[in-house]
Amino acid sequence: MGAVNAAAAPSPDPVALDAHLVVEAGDFSLDLELGCAVGVTALLGPNGSGKTTALTALAGLRRPRAGHVRVADAPEPEWLDLDRGVDLPADRRSVGLVLAEPLLFPHLDLVENVAFGPRSRGMPRRAARARASLELERVGLGDLARRRPGGLSSGQAQRAALARALATDPALLLLDEPLSALDPQTRSATRADLARRLREFAGVTLLVTHDPVDALTMADRLVFLDGGRVTQDGTPADVVAHPRTAYAAQVVGLNLLAGTVRSGPPVVVAVDGAGAEVVTAEEPGGLADGSRALATVDPAAVSVHRERPAGSPRNVWPVVVTEVTMAGQRARVGLDGPVPLVAEITAGSVAELGVVAGTRLWASVKATEVRVQPG
Repeated sequence: MGAVNAAAAPSPDPVALDAHLVVEAGDFSLDLELGCAVGVTALLGPNGSGKTTALTALAGLRRPRAGHVRVADAPEPEWLDLDRGVDLPADRRSVGLVLAEPLLFPHLDLVENVAFGPRSRGMPRRAARARASLELERVGLGDLARRRPGGLSSGQAQRAALARALATDPALLLLDEPLSALDPQTRSATRADLARRLREFAGVTLLVTHDPVDALTMADRLVFLDGGRVTQDGTPADVVAHPRTAYAAQVVGLNLLAGTVRSGPPVVVAVDGAGAEVVTAEEPGGLADGSRALATVDPAAVSVHRERPAGSPRNVWPVVVTEVTMAGQRARVGLDGPVPLVAEITAGSVAELGVVAGTRLWASVKATEVRVQPG
């Protein structure tokens, strides 16, 4: 998928976070190895797979039974090595933590909320307030610095929580479902702000999420957990093309196309580098003419045909099959054309249409099946 937010090959960047965590909690055990470069790694998996357990162990809030944690750019790089008796407490780990609930102090304004982090680490009050003001500007809240949390929207509160975490200059930023409590419209706008700020962050970010758009738009790498073990690890493009588990296919099973809006009606997204456009029946708010946008299409909404289809589809392109991956009675079909796509069709359709690598077909998507959001 050329429009996915990732390179086509694994990053050669040096490892900044080297961790092996063995955690036992009742009948559950986590055995996780991570080697992360600077950038965003998303941890994904069903409920109870060990994602939050991993974050709390990295933050020093839960003691593993065995393992190690080394963060190259931290003031104290060795956080955990139980074989050598090393186990830094949470307040000595260079870590920032953002949860689904912002947990801002209601009696303090935003400057004091954000300054709390650096002040708790010994920074003088004036310097901490200056740093807080800078971070609030970076997340677009500079004009609300004197407001208390009760006067904020949910999206603004979450951006303030991010500013508070980053004000301590952490080497490791941990985000545990940071957008899950937001309504869809607020989530979309906040996601764009969060992605922009994370691109400027010079440390390692671990993002726990269930949302495929969060993962595909913000992460350089996806790590899937199930039952406390890694089931897949790769770039978003790799995972979209070759999901190894049903859960991975479900999570990343979206066609994601980045482009530029031409306002309508109808609204059109000119896909980057494709020389093609995608028409949507939506009228997404906040997308002015020429603004950046992301169009998503469920592979099950992509129809394939031997001849150019007549009738209602607004989006029709000639394509060539690049690969066919069977999963029970369904198949994921890679399609190369003006707009690169993955289609999900039945095994019967594969046989009826003679779908194999190299087959020339037509792909169509109804405008009502295209979702558009800020990019």
